[in-house]
Amino acid sequence: MLRIIVSILGVLGIVQVQATPQTIKLESKLATRDTSIKRRALNPTTYLSEHVNSLLVGTPPQTVSVVFDTGSSTLEFASTLCPTCASQVQFDSTKSSTFRDGGSTRTITFSTGVGVDPVVGNNYQLTLRSATDTVSVGGLTAPGVSLFLITKQTPTFNIDPFSGIQGMSTSAQGFFASLVNQGLPSLFSLYLTPLAVGNAEMTIGGIDSTKFTGTPVFASLAATTAAWQLNSPGLSVNGKTNSLLSQPRRIIFDSGTSNVLFPINVTEAIYALISPDIKPNPDEPGTYGIACNRISSLPAVIDITFTSQSGTPFNLTIPSSELSVGPFASDPSTCQTLINGFNGLNLVGGSLLKHWYSIWDVGGQRMGFAPARL
Repeated sequence: MLRIIVSILGVLGIVQVQATPQTIKLESKLATRDTSIKRRALNPTTYLSEHVNSLLVGTPPQTVSVVFDTGSSTLEFASTLCPTCASQVQFDSTKSSTFRDGGSTRTITFSTGVGVDPVVGNNYQLTLRSATDTVSVGGLTAPGVSLFLITKQTPTFNIDPFSGIQGMSTSAQGFFASLVNQGLPSLFSLYLTPLAVGNAEMTIGGIDSTKFTGTPVFASLAATTAAWQLNSPGLSVNGKTNSLLSQPRRIIFDSGTSNVLFPINVTEAIYALISPDIKPNPDEPGTYGIACNRISSLPAVIDITFTSQSGTPFNLTIPSSELSVGPFASDPSTCQTLINGFNGLNLVGGSLLKHWYSIWDVGGQRMGFAPARL
């Protein structure tokens, strides 16, 4: 495995070092049902499952399950200081000899949730307290890592089958930064798969060439921000486009959500090329749907175009099989469709990433893609 990784790093022009990349398995965990917050019974996809792995935090180590989230920058997880985190495993800081309280608190609000439900106001919000402690994953250990204990969370997080989030933004921070300082290459790769396929993995500091076909295509990041963004000259639906869809835009890649979000006018332009019968659902603002008995027959191939570092256009495709999210709780005969309307945001999540092997090159400020070997 190490020989494969080191060889392909050389081919891609990434500096080779002596540190050992680590591949860790990501487990697909299904969210629990909670009708009080309108979670729906979904199709057998990964919409309400998340690819998680366990971190070891503290001394002696305590197990904390997290989502590796490219839409976040920091490490935060449920703690015994959180009275609203009872449904999740909670870290007890009093039992760690290496824990250091940072003394500051803050509140963060998310623009996307874990699954496909829309974010409305502050319904995805965490209150955090700063700290440091030792963190390990796979065979890699980092001391004195900056982290945050969750002290309060909104009910929308109660169904999550994990304790927290490990942010993996465009700059190496916290746990990842410590490993880079130890000599690990500043990149990671994700092999996210549909629930039925399984065997998802993350390679920290390397690339697993057995998980994709062909040669990865790389594109430079659109801006120096924490978000993984690429410039897109346009998109098409079932091979068709129009003046609105062919406009350039920046698109965020977020591994911590299953959502696809576009501004409302773009969302409705996409749906107009799939079926005029896809309509907004007033019960859940931002969502759209169509009769469940029709959705499986609708062609809905979405191609998003990007430009490689060599100047060649390439498409990342979301297949028709992703169109159906599942029946609405308020009307089980109507199924939610994939894209939510959200003004001011262009974002793709797991519904795209689980069809592509993705390389997140922090040091090179670029992203790479190749068809996933499923």
